[in-house]
Amino acid sequence: MTGILLSKLKRFIRNPFIFIIFTVMSIGFALILGGSNLEGSIQVPVYTAEESVKDAAAEEALSETEKVAFKWMDSKQRVEEEVSTGRAEVGGILREDDFQLIVGVDSPNAGTIEQMIQRAYTKKAQREQILEAARISGNMNSEAVLKKLDEALAEPVFFIERSHFNSSDDFEFNSTLHTLFGFTLFFVIYTIGFNVLPILTDKKDGLWDRMILAPVRKWEMYVANLIYSFFEGYLQVVIIFLVFRYIVGVDFNGRFAESLLFLIPYIFAIVALSILITGIVKNAQQFNAALPIVSVSMAMIGGAFWPIEIVESEILLALSNVIPLTYGMELLNGIAVYGYPLEELLISISVLILMGVTFTGVGIHLMERRHV
Repeated sequence: MTGILLSKLKRFIRNPFIFIIFTVMSIGFALILGGSNLEGSIQVPVYTAEESVKDAAAEEALSETEKVAFKWMDSKQRVEEEVSTGRAEVGGILREDDFQLIVGVDSPNAGTIEQMIQRAYTKKAQREQILEAARISGNMNSEAVLKKLDEALAEPVFFIERSHFNSSDDFEFNSTLHTLFGFTLFFVIYTIGFNVLPILTDKKDGLWDRMILAPVRKWEMYVANLIYSFFEGYLQVVIIFLVFRYIVGVDFNGRFAESLLFLIPYIFAIVALSILITGIVKNAQQFNAALPIVSVSMAMIGGAFWPIEIVESEILLALSNVIPLTYGMELLNGIAVYGYPLEELLISISVLILMGVTFTGVGIHLMERRHV
C-alpha cells in the first residue's frame, strides 16, 4: 500500500496541472463573484476645496458605521475617475453648506451614503445654531459652550441599547463566505473524481490483475487509492482557504481551524461518491460525462451557487437531503456564519459519514461484481 501511495505522489509531482487548474478556478470564481464584500467596507472617494469641511462633515459620517470608508481625493477629477472606472460605486463633492453625489451606476448604497453625509451636515448645522444662540444671549462664550457640548456628548445622561432578532424563517447571508464555500466544495468534486478514475482505467487495462500477483492485497489497493484521493482533495481545500485567510483577508469569523477540520467528513463523502460513480459506469468516457452532470446538479440543488433557503420547490428541497454538498454547506455556514457549537453540527457530520460508508460499500460491490 505504501508503494502505491508513493507512486501516486510521484505522478502528482510530475503532472499537477489538473490540481492547479481546479484550485485556481475555485479561487478565481470566489474572488470574482464574492469580491465585492472582501474589503469589508464601501469605499467612497470624496473631495472638498475647504479644509474645514473634512472635520465638519466627512469625519462625522465616517464615525456612523464601519461599513463606509471615505477616501480623500486631491481633485474633483480624481473622484469622477474613480467612479467612472468602476473602482467606486459612489463619490462625493463636499462644500461648506451642501454636497453633491456622483453615482456611476444604479448603486443600492447611494441612498445610504447620502443619508449619512446629510446627517453629518445636520449635526454641523445644529452645532452652529447652539453657538449662535449662546452668542446672542451673551451669558456664555463660544469656547465654554463647545466644552459643555462635548462633555455632554462624551458622557450622556442615558444610553440607548439597540438589538435585533430574526424569525425562524430568516437566514444570514454572507456573499463572500457563501461564494468561497460554494465554489470550493463544487470544484473539489472534480479533483477527487479524476483521482478516483484511475481505479476504473487500471482495472480495465489489467494493471490490478498484475498487481494482485505481487504481495499486495486488493483491499490495500482500494485503501491506497481512497487515501490519495482524499489527500489531494483536502489539500486543495486547505490551499484555497489559506489564500483567502492570509492573502485576501477573510477571517472566517474567527473559526478558520474549525472550518478546515469539519470539512473532513465532506471530503470523505465525495471520495465515496466518486467510487459509486466509478462502480456504475462502464468506461472512462461514461465517467467523464457523468461527473459534470452529478457535480453541477449537486451544486445547484445543494446551495453552492445560491442560498438553499431561497429555494421554494418542495421537490428540490427533498432532493437536497440526499446530496453531500448540502451538508457540507451546512457545516461551513454553521461554523463561520452562524457560529454553531459542535453539538449543532453533529447531524450533518453523521449524515456525511453515513453517506461515505454507504457509497463506498455499494461502489466497491458494483465494481467487484462486474469484474471491471
